[in-house]
Amino acid sequence: MADQTKERPQVESQFKQTQKAQRAAEGEQAMSEYIAERNAERAKTERLRALRLAKEATDKAAETKQVTKKKEAPAVKSTAARAAGQE
Repeated sequence: MADQTKERPQVESQFKQTQKAQRAAEGEQAMSEYIAERNAERAKTERLRALRLAKEATDKAAETKQVTKKKEAPAVKSTAARAAGQE
């Protein structure tokens, strides 16, 4: 029993060091997981933003094309109507 009392502080100290090392390892793992998730989130956000901007540019180009067609179409009809009326 006297041997146990002498060994106990050493064993407790060793146990505490082991626990501390485990917590540090778990902390490093949690931090690396957090960083990986954050990087994945940023990449996804960048991808979605690029898709949104491309869609907006396409929509704007299509809208401009429609507006141009609408402006040209009446001019052609009125010219054709005038030509038909003059004949």
